[in-house]
Amino acid sequence: MAHVSDLIATDIDAYLAEQESKSFMRLITCGSVDDGKSTLIGRLLYDAKMIFDDQLTALEADSKRVGTTGDQIDLALLVDGLAAEREQGITIDVAYRFFSTDKRKFIIADTPGHEQYTRNMATGASTAELAIILIDARKGVLTQTKRHSYIVSLLGIRHVVLAINKMDLVDYSQERFEQISQEYMTFARELGFADITAIPISALEGKNILEPSPVMPWYSGPSLMKHLETIDVAQEQTRKDFRMPVQWVNRPDLDFRGFSGTIAAGQVSVGDELVALPGGRTSKVKSIVTFDGELDTAICEQAITLTLEDEIDISRGDTLATSKARPEVSSSLAADILWMDEHEMVLHRPYLIRLENNTIPGNLSRINYKVNINNLEQESAEVLTLNEVARCELSLTEDIAFDPYDDTRSTGCFVIIDRITNKTVGCGMLRHSLDNATNVHWHALDLDKASRAKAKEQKPAVLWFTGLSGSGKSTIANLVEKKLFARGNHTYTLDGDNVRHGLNKDLGFTAEDRIENIRRISEVANLMSDAGLITLSCFISPFREDREQARQLCGSNSFIEIFIDTPFEECEKRDPKGLYKKARKGQIKHFTGLDSPYEAPENPDIHIKTTEKSPEKIAGEIVDFLDREGFLTT
Repeated sequence: MAHVSDLIATDIDAYLAEQESKSFMRLITCGSVDDGKSTLIGRLLYDAKMIFDDQLTALEADSKRVGTTGDQIDLALLVDGLAAEREQGITIDVAYRFFSTDKRKFIIADTPGHEQYTRNMATGASTAELAIILIDARKGVLTQTKRHSYIVSLLGIRHVVLAINKMDLVDYSQERFEQISQEYMTFARELGFADITAIPISALEGKNILEPSPVMPWYSGPSLMKHLETIDVAQEQTRKDFRMPVQWVNRPDLDFRGFSGTIAAGQVSVGDELVALPGGRTSKVKSIVTFDGELDTAICEQAITLTLEDEIDISRGDTLATSKARPEVSSSLAADILWMDEHEMVLHRPYLIRLENNTIPGNLSRINYKVNINNLEQESAEVLTLNEVARCELSLTEDIAFDPYDDTRSTGCFVIIDRITNKTVGCGMLRHSLDNATNVHWHALDLDKASRAKAKEQKPAVLWFTGLSGSGKSTIANLVEKKLFARGNHTYTLDGDNVRHGLNKDLGFTAEDRIENIRRISEVANLMSDAGLITLSCFISPFREDREQARQLCGSNSFIEIFIDTPFEECEKRDPKGLYKKARKGQIKHFTGLDSPYEAPENPDIHIKTTEKSPEKIAGEIVDFLDREGFLTT
């Protein structure tokens, strides 16, 4: 093994050169719970002599205390490092381990098998070149085995080892091995793997790990280590077209302006013509700068700084690419999504989309289909739940440069971030741009929000009235607008009922439709604010997150949340439209306060309790607030 080489003592430089020249492979182990993934990695590390004496001593002590293998060393404890993992006997987080043999270096990721932690498994698979899919010989192919196999395929891994583990518990049965192999091969036929190599093993006993085991004489294939050392998994990224997402603009002084990043694909040389996307300006490479000096040529995965012959506008998040083979540029894209959050994905809800060095607001505008993991059939869907996979349409607020994920992983993948909690809720692989995406662009206008507001002698504002049906939102907003109009201010009221006669005529009252209703109104309110108006928006808007999204879209400095706080009993007593009566009879579904929740504002800008004051007095107080805050004059 690598670390016991005689060169360590005799010629350390030669040893380091030998290690540097070895090929390198990233791989992942995956499968269902208790298939033996952690034990297999522990066995590989143990047999490769990659465990220090103090680690081995600690492992022996831990095996006696929390091990699950009787008197034997519990090798799974080498990678199950979290206390919760040892207590429950399951892998929760992704654990990365390095090991080396005489022929190759490896980084192996031990990923969770439990369905709840499938998102962690996807994280480990995103950089792997080969997947070891373990199957317990007693249990055979399980649903989680299929789910992980599909995700492995989705994430572009084309080389698979089907490690049928715990053969010692089925008496090393050739019949059982062949039965499981055939079942898996039939399932995986449509997944597009380049090769699948089935190997019977016992990770606990070390059978067929380093060398072929005599207890399975009927198996004539390679041992697991032999296969890992010899399989060719090179993706030849250097032969692809040049791509480099810009990480930062390097400007140490007035005389130097370079663009730093890591080459995602291809290679670049001094004199090459590049294009900066999505802007589209071109220039030639003047120099390639690194920490160790300048280069004539740089290749994939090198971190470099490029200087160009021309001064063109390039910022963090832009992409430098060869001008003769450009990536696609679009803001509307088809993507495969893996949903990773306990809360459902909701169409049209604003999220943050993070791609390489760029973060852009966007939403999932449509689910084309989701995939049934058991049979790989396509099914219709309106939402995505935890661990579901679907082909979706992604809409961004600005153009991006990208390559299909199958061509270049790093420029074709992204994660989805919740704008409120900042949690990663999904990941995706870009497939292609949609037909109409390249025909829509922002048009520059000479007049802006400030100039329009100055002409109206007021400060634009969005007054967002929220409260239960019958709370008095529209009544109070109407009085406020009348007072503002009398003062000479320029206003407009967006009312829930009114917009459902036109703009939102196609929407119902499900949670998804309510979210889309508020999203559209937020966009309209933002446009009216841009026009310099004081906009009064009167909607139940029951969900706290949607109101916060409206605030972010319209700008927190001009967004005023007004909570019209009227007790439910009082609203039902008033019932000006007869809606509560109909809802009680079951004639109206998803009625807020009855069978659909209302999330009251926690820190509204203005909190109105309607049972304590008349609508006229409340309207006056709101106008006084606007006057004090400087919205009514410039």
